[in-house]
Amino acid sequence: MSSSSAPSSDKAGPVVTQHRTWIPLVITGLIIGAAFIAVYVGLQRAPTPHKLPVAAVGGQLTSAAQARLGDSLDVTQVSSIDEGAVLVRGGDAVAVVGATSRTGLQFEYAGASGLSESGAARQVVAGLAREAGLTVQETDIAPLVKYDSRGLSAFYVVFGVTLSSFVLAQGLTGAIATVRLRHRLYAMAGFAVAIGVVAATIAGPIYGSLTPSFPLLAVSLILLSAASAFATKALGAWLGPPGIGLAVLLLTTIGNATSGAAIGFDLLPGWAQAVSAKLPPGAAVRAINDFAYFGGSHAVSALAVLGIWFVAGLGLVLLRQWTTARRTSESAVKAEPQATTG
Repeated sequence: MSSSSAPSSDKAGPVVTQHRTWIPLVITGLIIGAAFIAVYVGLQRAPTPHKLPVAAVGGQLTSAAQARLGDSLDVTQVSSIDEGAVLVRGGDAVAVVGATSRTGLQFEYAGASGLSESGAARQVVAGLAREAGLTVQETDIAPLVKYDSRGLSAFYVVFGVTLSSFVLAQGLTGAIATVRLRHRLYAMAGFAVAIGVVAATIAGPIYGSLTPSFPLLAVSLILLSAASAFATKALGAWLGPPGIGLAVLLLTTIGNATSGAAIGFDLLPGWAQAVSAKLPPGAAVRAINDFAYFGGSHAVSALAVLGIWFVAGLGLVLLRQWTTARRTSESAVKAEPQATTG
């Protein structure tokens, strides 16, 4: 019986390590890990209010609050508690405060704004009352739902959808030799619909943790998945492995940390506020919470951000395919005369 003609493994030559292959991977991993820890832990260290939107009844109370706290508050003067409550229920203010007597204040706030923001507003009003020797009567007029008592469900759902969409796009970016472009695009689009519906079903009807109407919740999460996947695909297509690392930093690290779910938007530092609503996770958190608690009054702009990321990602992927095909065609044309001459 003849032996196989395939060379045996013990005759194979030694593997020659190409250092330029593994060194960038190690450096990228260190950068991502350090950035993840620095951003998440850094934002938790000492969050302080900056332009926290609060409504105050009457000019005297408004002036006193603004003079006492400066840039910590963005005080809107209203004529009554009821007028301020409209702003709170519409998501334009975290709380409203007004004097009920010479010795008392009425304070109505939105617990749905998040424990960090509503807590900061409560501390501010309690400090003002303590200095003036007043008592405070508190009422939560926009409370969190029973099964989202800490207001973190949106953060975890958004993180899960973003991460799974990134992983899919990363895998498909590495499969360009075995999966045609249109099939990769179909897979990401189909996955966006599937994960959006699944996540909305689990967090909505099953757990009751997110309370927007099911279609609005599903659409928000579908757009989030599409934005995350197509943005990752575009960065990978144009920049290669560094593009995937950049997608991790933008989407799963900075995007989720600054989304405003774990730490309220108005308690974020200036740089985080500047990027929060412009990245897909932050836009998705705003859309979900706005649909759930504040009548959807500001959700359209958040959905528009997600749509822009999706369309821009798709456009850049198609542009990359077109430029690559054109370059290949031009190279073939240049090589053809040489082959004919030879």
